[in-house]
Amino acid sequence: MRTLEPEPEPTAALPPSGAGLQAATALIHHPYQPPAGFEALPPGVFKASTVFFPNVAALRARQWKDKSGYTYGLHGTPTTFTLEERLASLEGGAHCLLCPSGLSALALVNLAFLQTGDEVLLPDNAYGPSKELALAELRAYGISHRVYDPMQPADLAAQIGPATRLVWLEVPGSVTLEYPDLPALMQVLQAANAARAGQSGQGGGGFAGQGSDQAAAATPPSLAAAPLRPILSALDHTWGAGIAFCGFDFGVDVVLQALTKYPSGGADVLMGSVVTRDPALHRQLLHTHMRLGLGVGANDAELVLRGLHTLHLRYRAQDASTRTLAHWLQGQRGVAQVLHPALPGSPGHAPTGSATRAVPPACSACSGSRTSGPSRSTPFATGCACFASATAGAAPSACACPTTCPPCAAAPGRRGPALPGRSHPHTARAWCA
Repeated sequence: MRTLEPEPEPTAALPPSGAGLQAATALIHHPYQPPAGFEALPPGVFKASTVFFPNVAALRARQWKDKSGYTYGLHGTPTTFTLEERLASLEGGAHCLLCPSGLSALALVNLAFLQTGDEVLLPDNAYGPSKELALAELRAYGISHRVYDPMQPADLAAQIGPATRLVWLEVPGSVTLEYPDLPALMQVLQAANAARAGQSGQGGGGFAGQGSDQAAAATPPSLAAAPLRPILSALDHTWGAGIAFCGFDFGVDVVLQALTKYPSGGADVLMGSVVTRDPALHRQLLHTHMRLGLGVGANDAELVLRGLHTLHLRYRAQDASTRTLAHWLQGQRGVAQVLHPALPGSPGHAPTGSATRAVPPACSACSGSRTSGPSRSTPFATGCACFASATAGAAPSACACPTTCPPCAAAPGRRGPALPGRSHPHTARAWCA
């Protein structure tokens, strides 16, 4: 019986056309390289797990942690490096890491900086899954947590204990959109860190001392004598999108964002980012990021890069639409309160003008109190032609809205967008596009 021997591979240099090679080999190892110098508005989309090197020496010398080279697709490609640098600039930071979702970015910060015996403080208006993470995984790891009232800086001061290592901030808060006095909260952390450092005027993250008279300078006495690590601050800046204000200007150590929301702009991608200015904090985050195997796909990075081109325009348009909706809701029967930072009477309205350049394009309409039981918000949101019931606020950038909708009819000739919303036991929240 005759056996078929494989044809030997050619050892000579590849002909310019690939002629003479087996077809499969020629397609993989083709000598053609496109000419350099191609430039276009959208960055190139590079997809890879394995990365090629000219030789073993080059492989061993390559470094990815400072973005000077490439070693493996999970550790970065030209596409993801480009997105990280642009997001760092957007947030006013120096270093950025991408995560597969906003929640995974939040988990990364917790896992990078907390260890058994530590304590994390959460605002009571925090993103719900953040509380669930503290109640489940962090508790299982021996990490405790406390909840503080972000509208009362003195309460934050009272909650800080010897084990406190990380304080989460949200401006504004999820769902009910209270607008805390961020400078005052940071002044509390500055005082606590000064006590830990054993000298006044020094705080974590290079806080510049901005704040208001509301800040409580008092720190628990147990902190003064304990040689403890400084308390880190982490801001969930999803509502601000890197536009409303710069968290680093107030001394925040880490700024997180769910890129799923405003940067993507299309409700078709999940991603998160973690930005820092401090190189040491970034290295700590980077190593945890690597060990957890976190990464994002090139096509998802492409979508967010595309969304960044129109982010500021969309944010301003959504801000204007939300203000129109918020004012209209104030005149509706069955609406007990409209929560929007720009409206007088909304919690935290006073510091809004001084602390930010813009307010988030979202509002909440409350049909009852927190203790009044089932409210009318669900049928209201379900019955409004401009609302699509949804679980999160990844608002589309443009969508037709019936002109019979009261907010749209109030502006003749203006055709408004659809308003994806989320029902809450006591509020209906709208994202305006």
